[in-house]
Amino acid sequence: MTSSILITNARVLDVHAGEYLEGVSILTDGDTIAEVGSRIAPIASSTVIDAEGRAVLPGFTDAHVHVTAGTADIAAQAEWAPSYAAARSGHILRGMLERGFTTVRDMGGADYGLADALDEGYLTGPRLLFGGKALSQTGGHADMRHRGRTVTDNHPCCPTVGVVCDGVDQVRKAARDQLRTGAHHIKLMLSGGVASPTDRIDSTQLSVDEIRAAVEEAEAANRYVAGHAYTARAVNRALQAGVRSIEHGNLLDGTSVELFKKHEAFYVPTLVTYQALAKEGLRYGLPETSHRKVSDVLDHGLRALELAHRGGVDIVFGTDLLGGMHPHQSREFTIRGQVQPAIDVIRSATTVAARLVGMAGRIGEVTPGAFADLVVVDGDPLSDLSVLTRPKMVVKAGQPVSWA
Repeated sequence: MTSSILITNARVLDVHAGEYLEGVSILTDGDTIAEVGSRIAPIASSTVIDAEGRAVLPGFTDAHVHVTAGTADIAAQAEWAPSYAAARSGHILRGMLERGFTTVRDMGGADYGLADALDEGYLTGPRLLFGGKALSQTGGHADMRHRGRTVTDNHPCCPTVGVVCDGVDQVRKAARDQLRTGAHHIKLMLSGGVASPTDRIDSTQLSVDEIRAAVEEAEAANRYVAGHAYTARAVNRALQAGVRSIEHGNLLDGTSVELFKKHEAFYVPTLVTYQALAKEGLRYGLPETSHRKVSDVLDHGLRALELAHRGGVDIVFGTDLLGGMHPHQSREFTIRGQVQPAIDVIRSATTVAARLVGMAGRIGEVTPGAFADLVVVDGDPLSDLSVLTRPKMVVKAGQPVSWA
């Protein structure tokens, strides 16, 4: 294992300032950045890499992934052996890291086992912030039963994205159970969704009291709640109940923007997944009934992003891809670039994401004391976001992953 890297002749993007530091060197020590400056000497164990004037950015964070989603048919995946799901997850995780995503926040499915395997080097992939299983009401977005099935399998080892719970007491217990495993956050299903078989996109899910119970439990553990929600009605009731991040939000409106600001909450759009599902969902296992729902949200995503951006909402990078569509992850950069300036898109995957997950100063910036997570690219991402889809080199926690 490399204990130190000295990257020389780099063009380092200061994400906070939105400008480059020219001719800079970066020295890592173990998993941390030790120095950033113009004259840095290597330490005894340093491997020296000449960046040849290329742009160097902090490693990216994708704040909405499903690393266990090896298929778009989430209901069918419940029948997989956990060992098989884990093996498929290893392949997905490595691909994410090679694309420059050095930290990911899983939003339903991943557990402490995968996080430990990554931390201990048994799998190669990003730093994994897991929430365990998402909490869903009966008939909600994580209830994957078709109409004729009456039995719910909430076994903790089933490779499903969620657990079904009803009433304040069940929600409170389910939240505590996820937190017991070391979950970084709690995910609530607060509206209908595309992948679930029996709910409408425009439904609201979980009562306000149930939402508040989960928020109370997360806050008691110094964690937070993220909420899957599409419509303004679902988004607004979640924000008013203390949910910290809203996932998707394609149908939010101006009242939602005001509530984001009032409650200092974060917005995590996932635009690439709707394009991918529309084009390739059926090919990768999305049931026809779910595929018909995609059009309900596909055309509204950019409008919601524009509303949130103009309103000054903290916007975070997320993708929500499933199955064989994971390789489209980096396309989220260019999709958002249709609405946001390039530096804001980059910040959504670096500094803003770091604040959401409580890791400001440790991820999302190239500064001493931060994790040595780096992405080297050809070209200028401030003028062409597409260069971020083709990393020249990725370094995670001081370890080079790939050199194209």
